[in-house]
Amino acid sequence: MNKKNGVMFVLFTLMFLFKVFNALSQNISEIVFQENKKTKSSFLNKIVEVEVGQKLDSIKLLDDVKRLKRLPSCSHAYFQVHKKGSNYKVVYGFQENFTIIPTVNFYNTNNGELAVQLGAYEYNFLGRNITLGGLFQHDIFNSVAVNFRAPQLFNKSLGLTLNYTNITTREPVFLDNGTADYRYNNVSYELLALWQINLKHRLELGGSFFTEDYEYIEGAISEEVPQNFKVNKNLFKLIYDYNNLNFYYQYVSGFRSVFNFQYVISTDNVLPSFSIFFNDFFYYKRISTKGNWANRLRVGLATNDDSPFAPFAVDNNLNVRGVGNTIDRGTGVVVLNTEYRHTLVDKKWFSIQSNVFIDAGSWRNPGGEFDDFGNSQNFRVYPGVGFRFIHKRIFNAVVRIDYGYGITEDSTNGFVFGIGQYF
Repeated sequence: MNKKNGVMFVLFTLMFLFKVFNALSQNISEIVFQENKKTKSSFLNKIVEVEVGQKLDSIKLLDDVKRLKRLPSCSHAYFQVHKKGSNYKVVYGFQENFTIIPTVNFYNTNNGELAVQLGAYEYNFLGRNITLGGLFQHDIFNSVAVNFRAPQLFNKSLGLTLNYTNITTREPVFLDNGTADYRYNNVSYELLALWQINLKHRLELGGSFFTEDYEYIEGAISEEVPQNFKVNKNLFKLIYDYNNLNFYYQYVSGFRSVFNFQYVISTDNVLPSFSIFFNDFFYYKRISTKGNWANRLRVGLATNDDSPFAPFAVDNNLNVRGVGNTIDRGTGVVVLNTEYRHTLVDKKWFSIQSNVFIDAGSWRNPGGEFDDFGNSQNFRVYPGVGFRFIHKRIFNAVVRIDYGYGITEDSTNGFVFGIGQYF
């Protein structure tokens, strides 16, 4: 190598090292949130991964947008990056939801009476996405509930949930010689610790103390089941949530799995101790520009006691639309809900979706065998249609109307109304 070439090589090397050093020194110097009128910027700064002084990382920015979209107070989020001297300014756009939501529901009970549910929830209490609220329900009897949930109460990863419920309903109890109706009261105090491990993985761990009180009203009578009894119970709960969903207003894509395990300790053999687990698998896929295919599969088992108080219920509002309110119970469940949602009207703040669905499920009888899942008497298939009326700037403001029509043995049909997507 001659002298001239040697000088050129040294200059080239120095220029290359200067560019590398300059690129490495380009850090984030400022983070700004815009359009968040109620949600505190200090709270948003606490939960995003990007921090002042860090190197610019597009993967972290994309994950932060996904994280922000999952907040109750956020209808949509995006980011922008601006050059600021030798560093970068990161701007998060945060389109805010209205989060004080009244609850008004009307529905018919099993005996034809009109039930009403009234309440209100604030999903962005103190501008920190804390849920606080309660409801009153008149379903033949009066009930109340108060709920507090703060996932980021202590830091970006740790929070807690506190719940109080005093629920009284008229419940069918399925005996060998017929059905009995009981006045059922459940008073519960629950405390759960919440741990957001990372963007995709979350844990809830805790328990509750509750009392169940049954008073006989009418119907069949069994010597093995008292007409009046009251039992104190303790419940331990573990929830593991894997969440890889992405939201774009009313559209959802991705996969989610929620595992729920509970162990209940009873003080009376009338309602013995038992364990229960179930896993909900969700899969969503965008179809073209206006379609959304949504699926939920629930698989669950409980201690297989031959008891009329089995934990898994067949119910309109839980798993099979059109089937009726708590028409049967079991100690095992397999339910698939699949539906296609198509946007008919899509405005800046409002949209309407049509919905075509099939709900199908089977249950294991209390004390039964796994063969029960294939028994035609336990298998139910309900196709149906529905509509969704969606306000895009109010959290969970989805008015849902579905009509399910049973095509299996001894089927029924009917409308199901609710707030929020069915799943």
